[in-house]
Amino acid sequence: MAFPSLIAAGSRAGSSGRTARESISGTPRRAGVAGVFLVLLFFLLNISMVNAQQQPKPEEKQDVYQFDAGDVVEVFVFEEPEISQTVTVRSDGRISLPLIGDVMAAGMTSEALAQTITEKLAKFIEAPNVTVMLAESHGKVYYVLGQIEEPGEYSISRPVTVIQAIARAGGFLEWAKKSRIMIVSGSEASEKVTYFDYDRFLDKPGRESNVRIQAGDTIVIP
Repeated sequence: MAFPSLIAAGSRAGSSGRTARESISGTPRRAGVAGVFLVLLFFLLNISMVNAQQQPKPEEKQDVYQFDAGDVVEVFVFEEPEISQTVTVRSDGRISLPLIGDVMAAGMTSEALAQTITEKLAKFIEAPNVTVMLAESHGKVYYVLGQIEEPGEYSISRPVTVIQAIARAGGFLEWAKKSRIMIVSGSEASEKVTYFDYDRFLDKPGRESNVRIQAGDTIVIP
């Protein structure tokens, strides 16, 4: 009879159809999983790139003030009022404190000087807590002269640029030549003159550097 042969053939056909359907239906699932994996990988790589861009470069770190002769420094030692002092950095660059005597301060930051004082006081006091702050800056100054509202001597208690120095001195007078601002640096033996174009800086930022003012510099507004 032909019935068994037909049944067998139909069975094989049904089996082949299920296999084909399973193969076809499995392909989208695998593709979907692969797509999700790729999106997740892209997301993680993007986060890593953003985090890497947000890390500050060494050259971008903000400059920190260093003490110099003539600066007035406040040294506060927690629960030690007899040791806490307001002192002036002497011409030799040192300050004097009870118990520990002379300490080199010139050229040091607040954090570095506090650490030095802490280490010296540890010989006399258990776990000293020291804070150092700049009270007045007399050691580092610059000068602004010429066509400016308030010419004179200015202290540097933190990093200052030529734009900030001009603003601090009250701004230009009417006939100031803003394109020929002179910044005189160094001693007479090694004097250096840098020119700054104020208008160019405002019109095309990045084309003209905002010059950092150093101790002893003279800004001349012609």
